[in-house]
Amino acid sequence: MRYSHRHRFRYDFLLSLKSKFIVAITGGIGSGKTAVSDRFADLGIDVIDLDDASRAVVEPNSLALKKIGDHFGDAMIGSNGHLDRKALRQHVFDNPIERRWLEKLLHPLINEWTLLQLRAVQTMYAMVVNPLLRARGGYVDRILVVDTPTEIQIERTMQRDKVPIEQAQAIVDSQLDRAGRLALADDVILNEGSLIELSNRVKELHELYLVLANA
Repeated sequence: MRYSHRHRFRYDFLLSLKSKFIVAITGGIGSGKTAVSDRFADLGIDVIDLDDASRAVVEPNSLALKKIGDHFGDAMIGSNGHLDRKALRQHVFDNPIERRWLEKLLHPLINEWTLLQLRAVQTMYAMVVNPLLRARGGYVDRILVVDTPTEIQIERTMQRDKVPIEQAQAIVDSQLDRAGRLALADDVILNEGSLIELSNRVKELHELYLVLANA
């Protein structure tokens, strides 16, 4: 079987990551993934956020940004040369064909960016924040789901993104449902209490992950 350069790149990187213990953090919009990952970072753990990756691969003058401009039009690129992420998200949200085109362009680039970051990890284990995680496997050893009741997700999304309830509900409905995420979980943080409770749960899991990484 012949491998493309990109497939060989990814295969070689996966082999190099076998000795590293990697935890994926996932959860629906408004669940509190950033609050959780920030607390792991405060404990000294390297955290890689796929939202950062999605920005990095479309930096001004990048090939991916040029392709997006050619496909969707210059209206998707602001006067400062940066991608107008909100405009693009609104454009593809209700258009599955356009969304699949965008995913086909960006997902391989995001994967390569993430693997590069993981290769540089120096801590006992690493965390990858992946809101779109839908299956087990790959370079991930364990999955932590940040779980929140749907009504809290909607409320937080409305407040954070300044969107009406209909749009917040539509975003929640477009993602993997709560039962589906929990089915993936090795560990769960129920994020509906106080920040103290959240921090204590993170510390518990941090101790567990240190043990697992050293096994």
